Amino acid sequence: MIRTLICLLGLILLQGCSAIKLGYQQLPTLSYWWLDSAISFNDAQADRAKEALNSVYRWHRQQELVTYLELLQRGTELSQGPVQASQVCSVQAEILNKMDRAMRVAITQAAPVVQILGPRQLSHLARHQESKNEDWDKLWLQGSDAERLERRLDRTLERYKSFYGELSAVQVALVKTQVSQSAWTPEWGRQERLRREQDLLSTLRQLSQTNAPTEQVEQALSGVWQRWFMPPDPKGSALVQKMTQQACDNLAQLHNTASPEQRQRVARTMRAYERDIRDLIKP
Repeated sequence: MIRTLICLLGLILLQGCSAIKLGYQQLPTLSYWWLDSAISFNDAQADRAKEALNSVYRWHRQQELVTYLELLQRGTELSQGPVQASQVCSVQAEILNKMDRAMRVAITQAAPVVQILGPRQLSHLARHQESKNEDWDKLWLQGSDAERLERRLDRTLERYKSFYGELSAVQVALVKTQVSQSAWTPEWGRQERLRREQDLLSTLRQLSQTNAPTEQVEQALSGVWQRWFMPPDPKGSALVQKMTQQACDNLAQLHNTASPEQRQRVARTMRAYERDIRDLIKP
Protein backbone atom coordinates (compact mmCIF):
# COMPACT_ATOMS: atom_id res chain seq x y z
CA MET A 1 0.00 0.00 0.00
CA ILE A 2 2.81 2.41 0.83
CA ARG A 3 4.51 2.03 -2.54
CA THR A 4 1.18 1.95 -4.33
CA LEU A 5 0.19 5.37 -2.98
CA ILE A 6 3.61 6.79 -3.79
CA CYS A 7 3.17 5.52 -7.34
CA LEU A 8 -0.30 7.05 -7.45
CA LEU A 9 0.96 10.50 -6.55
CA GLY A 10 4.02 10.17 -8.72
CA LEU A 11 1.83 9.25 -11.67
CA ILE A 12 -0.11 12.47 -11.35
CA LEU A 13 2.87 14.74 -10.87
CA LEU A 14 5.60 13.21 -13.03
CA GLN A 15 4.23 11.28 -15.98
CA GLY A 16 3.16 12.47 -19.40
CA CYS A 17 -0.27 13.95 -19.72
CA SER A 18 -1.80 11.08 -21.68
CA ALA A 19 -0.46 8.66 -19.09
CA ILE A 20 -2.21 10.48 -16.29
CA LYS A 21 -5.77 9.78 -17.42
CA LEU A 22 -5.08 6.28 -18.68
CA GLY A 23 -2.94 5.24 -15.74
CA TYR A 24 -5.11 6.87 -13.10
CA GLN A 25 -8.29 5.29 -14.37
CA GLN A 26 -6.64 1.85 -14.30
CA LEU A 27 -4.92 2.44 -10.97
CA PRO A 28 -6.89 -0.02 -8.79
CA THR A 29 -6.21 -2.85 -11.24
CA LEU A 30 -2.56 -1.95 -11.79
CA SER A 31 -2.03 -1.54 -8.05
CA TYR A 32 -3.56 -4.93 -7.34
CA TRP A 33 -1.31 -6.61 -9.90
CA TRP A 34 1.73 -5.02 -8.30
CA LEU A 35 0.69 -6.00 -4.78
CA ASP A 36 -0.21 -9.53 -5.80
CA SER A 37 3.17 -10.00 -7.48
CA ALA A 38 4.82 -8.94 -4.21
CA ILE A 39 2.58 -10.84 -1.77
CA SER A 40 0.71 -13.57 -3.70
CA PHE A 41 -2.74 -13.25 -2.14
CA ASN A 42 -5.06 -16.17 -1.63
CA ASP A 43 -8.66 -15.79 -2.80
CA ALA A 44 -9.99 -14.25 0.41
CA GLN A 45 -7.07 -11.86 0.70
CA ALA A 46 -7.40 -10.90 -2.97
CA ASP A 47 -11.03 -9.86 -2.48
CA ARG A 48 -10.18 -7.74 0.56
CA ALA A 49 -7.19 -6.15 -1.20
CA LYS A 50 -9.26 -5.21 -4.25
CA GLU A 51 -11.96 -3.74 -2.03
CA ALA A 52 -9.37 -1.70 -0.11
CA LEU A 53 -7.73 -0.39 -3.27
CA ASN A 54 -11.07 0.59 -4.78
CA SER A 55 -12.01 2.45 -1.60
CA VAL A 56 -8.77 4.42 -1.57
CA TYR A 57 -9.17 5.19 -5.27
CA ARG A 58 -12.75 6.44 -4.84
CA TRP A 59 -11.74 8.66 -1.95
CA HIS A 60 -8.79 10.07 -3.83
CA ARG A 61 -10.72 10.76 -7.02
CA GLN A 62 -13.73 12.28 -5.29
CA GLN A 63 -12.04 14.33 -2.57
CA GLU A 64 -8.31 14.63 -3.10
CA LEU A 65 -7.68 14.96 -6.81
CA VAL A 66 -9.18 18.45 -7.03
CA THR A 67 -6.59 19.72 -4.54
CA TYR A 68 -3.86 19.15 -7.12
CA LEU A 69 -5.29 21.87 -9.35
CA GLU A 70 -4.22 24.70 -7.05
CA LEU A 71 -0.77 23.16 -6.69
CA LEU A 72 -0.37 22.88 -10.46
CA GLN A 73 -1.59 26.44 -11.00
CA ARG A 74 0.93 27.72 -8.49
CA GLY A 75 3.64 25.66 -10.15
CA THR A 76 2.74 27.17 -13.53
CA GLU A 77 3.04 30.68 -12.12
CA LEU A 78 6.37 29.93 -10.47
CA SER A 79 7.76 28.37 -13.64
CA GLN A 80 7.54 31.65 -15.56
CA GLY A 81 10.17 33.47 -13.54
CA PRO A 82 13.22 32.84 -11.38
CA VAL A 83 12.59 30.73 -8.28
CA GLN A 84 14.15 30.41 -4.87
CA ALA A 85 15.13 27.09 -3.35
CA SER A 86 12.73 27.88 -0.49
CA GLN A 87 9.84 28.04 -2.98
CA VAL A 88 10.79 24.64 -4.40
CA CYS A 89 10.97 23.18 -0.89
CA SER A 90 7.56 24.68 -0.10
CA VAL A 91 5.99 22.87 -3.06
CA GLN A 92 7.78 19.68 -2.09
CA ALA A 93 6.47 19.94 1.46
CA GLU A 94 2.93 20.35 0.15
CA ILE A 95 3.32 17.22 -1.99
CA LEU A 96 4.53 15.29 1.05
CA ASN A 97 1.52 16.55 3.02
CA LYS A 98 -0.76 15.22 0.30
CA MET A 99 1.04 11.90 0.38
CA ASP A 100 0.69 11.75 4.15
CA ARG A 101 -3.04 12.49 3.96
CA ALA A 102 -3.51 9.79 1.33
CA MET A 103 -1.45 7.34 3.33
CA ARG A 104 -3.63 7.77 6.40
CA VAL A 105 -6.64 6.74 4.33
CA ALA A 106 -4.70 3.87 2.75
CA ILE A 107 -3.56 2.54 6.12
CA THR A 108 -7.14 2.44 7.37
CA GLN A 109 -8.09 0.36 4.34
CA ALA A 110 -4.94 -1.78 4.42
CA ALA A 111 -5.20 -2.82 8.07
CA PRO A 112 -7.90 -5.51 7.54
CA VAL A 113 -5.83 -6.97 4.69
CA VAL A 114 -2.69 -7.06 6.82
CA GLN A 115 -4.58 -8.85 9.58
CA ILE A 116 -5.22 -11.87 7.34
CA LEU A 117 -1.76 -12.18 5.80
CA GLY A 118 -0.07 -15.49 6.65
CA PRO A 119 3.47 -16.93 6.67
CA ARG A 120 3.23 -17.90 2.99
CA GLN A 121 2.49 -14.33 1.91
CA LEU A 122 5.27 -12.89 4.08
CA SER A 123 7.79 -15.43 2.77
CA HIS A 124 6.75 -14.51 -0.77
CA LEU A 125 7.24 -10.83 0.06
CA ALA A 126 10.76 -11.54 1.38
CA ARG A 127 11.69 -13.35 -1.85
CA HIS A 128 10.17 -10.55 -3.91
CA GLN A 129 12.29 -8.00 -2.06
CA GLU A 130 15.44 -10.05 -2.66
CA SER A 131 14.69 -10.25 -6.38
CA LYS A 132 14.06 -6.52 -6.67
CA ASN A 133 17.22 -5.79 -4.71
CA GLU A 134 19.25 -7.76 -7.24
CA ASP A 135 17.81 -5.60 -10.02
CA TRP A 136 18.56 -2.46 -8.01
CA ASP A 137 22.16 -3.54 -7.45
CA LYS A 138 22.68 -4.14 -11.17
CA LEU A 139 21.40 -0.65 -11.97
CA TRP A 140 23.13 1.40 -9.28
CA LEU A 141 26.05 -0.57 -7.79
CA GLN A 142 27.66 -2.35 -10.72
CA GLY A 143 30.51 -0.80 -12.70
CA SER A 144 33.12 1.81 -11.94
CA ASP A 145 32.41 5.05 -10.11
CA ALA A 146 32.37 6.86 -13.45
CA GLU A 147 29.90 4.39 -14.96
CA ARG A 148 27.58 4.63 -11.97
CA LEU A 149 27.73 8.41 -12.06
CA GLU A 150 26.89 8.37 -15.77
CA ARG A 151 23.79 6.26 -15.16
CA ARG A 152 22.63 8.61 -12.43
CA LEU A 153 23.24 11.58 -14.72
CA ASP A 154 21.25 9.97 -17.54
CA ARG A 155 18.26 9.35 -15.27
CA THR A 156 18.36 12.89 -13.90
CA LEU A 157 18.58 14.42 -17.36
CA GLU A 158 15.62 12.33 -18.53
CA ARG A 159 13.45 13.73 -15.75
CA TYR A 160 14.45 17.32 -16.50
CA LYS A 161 13.99 16.91 -20.26
CA SER A 162 10.43 15.67 -19.73
CA PHE A 163 9.61 19.20 -18.56
CA TYR A 164 12.19 21.50 -20.15
CA GLY A 165 12.90 19.70 -23.40
CA GLU A 166 16.46 19.52 -24.67
CA LEU A 167 18.99 21.07 -22.30
CA SER A 168 21.89 23.24 -23.38
CA ALA A 169 25.51 22.13 -22.93
CA VAL A 170 25.81 24.57 -20.02
CA GLN A 171 22.72 23.10 -18.35
CA VAL A 172 23.95 19.52 -18.84
CA ALA A 173 27.27 20.49 -17.26
CA LEU A 174 25.41 22.06 -14.33
CA VAL A 175 23.35 18.92 -13.76
CA LYS A 176 26.47 16.76 -13.94
CA THR A 177 28.12 18.88 -11.27
CA GLN A 178 25.02 18.66 -9.10
CA VAL A 179 24.85 14.87 -9.40
CA SER A 180 28.56 14.46 -8.67
CA GLN A 181 28.25 16.62 -5.54
CA SER A 182 25.11 14.91 -4.25
CA ALA A 183 25.14 13.63 -0.69
CA TRP A 184 23.37 10.49 -1.96
CA THR A 185 25.56 7.50 -2.74
CA PRO A 186 24.61 4.06 -4.12
CA GLU A 187 26.02 2.46 -0.97
CA TRP A 188 23.81 4.56 1.27
CA GLY A 189 20.87 4.01 -1.06
CA ARG A 190 21.29 0.25 -0.78
CA GLN A 191 21.56 0.44 3.00
CA GLU A 192 18.46 2.64 3.24
CA ARG A 193 16.53 0.39 0.88
CA LEU A 194 17.27 -2.62 3.07
CA ARG A 195 16.31 -0.70 6.21
CA ARG A 196 12.91 0.17 4.79
CA GLU A 197 12.24 -3.33 3.55
CA GLN A 198 13.29 -4.97 6.80
CA ASP A 199 11.24 -2.47 8.79
CA LEU A 200 8.12 -3.27 6.75
CA LEU A 201 8.67 -7.04 6.75
CA SER A 202 9.48 -7.31 10.45
CA THR A 203 6.43 -5.18 11.30
CA LEU A 204 4.15 -7.40 9.21
CA ARG A 205 5.61 -10.54 10.77
CA GLN A 206 5.15 -9.22 14.28
CA LEU A 207 1.54 -8.26 13.55
CA SER A 208 0.77 -11.68 12.08
CA GLN A 209 2.23 -13.47 15.12
CA THR A 210 0.38 -11.43 17.74
CA ASN A 211 -3.06 -11.41 16.10
CA ALA A 212 -3.11 -7.66 16.70
CA PRO A 213 -6.39 -5.70 16.73
CA THR A 214 -7.13 -3.25 13.92
CA GLU A 215 -6.13 -0.16 15.88
CA GLN A 216 -2.73 -1.64 16.70
CA VAL A 217 -2.21 -2.64 13.07
CA GLU A 218 -2.96 0.90 11.92
CA GLN A 219 -0.53 2.35 14.48
CA ALA A 220 2.20 -0.06 13.39
CA LEU A 221 1.71 0.73 9.70
CA SER A 222 1.73 4.45 10.47
CA GLY A 223 5.07 3.95 12.17
CA VAL A 224 6.48 2.25 9.07
CA TRP A 225 5.25 5.13 6.93
CA GLN A 226 6.76 7.77 9.23
CA ARG A 227 10.13 6.01 9.07
CA TRP A 228 9.92 5.43 5.31
CA PHE A 229 11.28 8.81 4.24
CA MET A 230 12.97 9.79 7.49
CA PRO A 231 15.40 7.31 9.08
CA PRO A 232 14.98 7.08 12.87
CA ASP A 233 18.71 7.52 13.60
CA PRO A 234 20.06 11.09 13.86
CA LYS A 235 22.82 10.53 11.26
CA GLY A 236 20.40 9.15 8.68
CA SER A 237 17.86 11.87 9.41
CA ALA A 238 20.47 14.61 8.97
CA LEU A 239 21.58 13.10 5.66
CA VAL A 240 18.01 12.99 4.32
CA GLN A 241 17.49 16.62 5.30
CA LYS A 242 20.72 17.55 3.51
CA MET A 243 19.67 15.69 0.36
CA THR A 244 16.25 17.35 0.47
CA GLN A 245 17.83 20.79 0.60
CA GLN A 246 20.21 19.86 -2.20
CA ALA A 247 17.28 18.78 -4.37
CA CYS A 248 15.56 22.14 -3.85
CA ASP A 249 18.79 24.03 -4.55
CA ASN A 250 19.50 21.99 -7.68
CA LEU A 251 16.09 22.48 -9.24
CA ALA A 252 16.12 26.20 -8.49
CA GLN A 253 19.60 26.55 -10.02
CA LEU A 254 18.63 24.69 -13.18
CA HIS A 255 15.31 26.49 -13.58
CA ASN A 256 17.00 29.85 -13.28
CA THR A 257 19.14 28.98 -16.31
CA ALA A 258 16.07 28.05 -18.39
CA SER A 259 15.38 29.94 -21.59
CA PRO A 260 12.00 31.61 -22.24
CA GLU A 261 11.16 28.72 -24.59
CA GLN A 262 11.96 26.14 -21.91
CA ARG A 263 9.82 27.95 -19.35
CA GLN A 264 6.96 28.13 -21.81
CA ARG A 265 7.28 24.39 -22.35
CA VAL A 266 7.02 23.82 -18.59
CA ALA A 267 3.91 26.01 -18.44
CA ARG A 268 2.28 24.13 -21.33
CA THR A 269 2.99 20.83 -19.64
CA MET A 270 1.55 22.01 -16.33
CA ARG A 271 -1.59 23.37 -18.01
CA ALA A 272 -2.03 20.07 -19.83
CA TYR A 273 -1.86 18.32 -16.44
CA GLU A 274 -4.56 20.66 -15.19
CA ARG A 275 -6.83 19.78 -18.13
CA ASP A 276 -6.36 16.08 -17.55
CA ILE A 277 -7.15 16.37 -13.86
CA ARG A 278 -10.25 18.46 -14.60
CA ASP A 279 -11.40 15.69 -16.95
CA LEU A 280 -10.79 13.08 -14.25
CA ILE A 281 -12.80 14.91 -11.58
CA LYS A 282 -15.85 15.35 -13.79
CA PRO A 283 -18.81 13.21 -12.65
